[in-house]
Amino acid sequence: MSLWGRIFAAGYDRIMAGPEKAVLRQLRKELLEPLAGRVLEVGGGTGANLRFYGPGVTELVVTEPEEPMARRLERHVADQQVSATVVRAPAEKLPFDAGTFDAVVSTLVLCTVDDPTRALAEAHRVLKPGGRLVFLEHVRSEDPGLARWQDRLEGLQVRIGHGCHPNRPTLASIEAAGFTVASVQHDQLLKAPPIVRPLIVGVAERSA
Repeated sequence: MSLWGRIFAAGYDRIMAGPEKAVLRQLRKELLEPLAGRVLEVGGGTGANLRFYGPGVTELVVTEPEEPMARRLERHVADQQVSATVVRAPAEKLPFDAGTFDAVVSTLVLCTVDDPTRALAEAHRVLKPGGRLVFLEHVRSEDPGLARWQDRLEGLQVRIGHGCHPNRPTLASIEAAGFTVASVQHDQLLKAPPIVRPLIVGVAERSA
């Protein structure tokens, strides 16, 4: 793990404090509270989602490949007394059998994975038939002017955002992975730089 990776993990919650208060907490609550059954969260980061899972979740597994993030995630699991298992694994190579989970959760993850196509294929694989991919992701803007700035500043954002790509067409990638988008809401990541503000929030289903 690079020095910047350790610094990024240490400061991540402070960096995200503004967007969390402005919009993310409410979106997380609306998205996660209804989930039930066996749930896999990929790229759990420091654990921002933990408090929002409802009583219908019978098993929660959270993956995180970055060691500094995973250590903070484990501390938050303990501090919040959440029943969850933390697994160190990348989204592109999940160590679970096919058809294991009722829901897969991806929040602000698909911008940073090395291979979003592979990550979505893995999410599809581990879901039960009829299972749901629940997503909250910042994406390429539908506004051509902002999209051009996302392209111009991608290299800089990848460096300072520890691998974060601001211009990925994530909704199209979800559909290309074989999911049927059941609902999607276009929103804004308030209190964040303009190139990472466009958000999609929704649910996609794996065909039965």
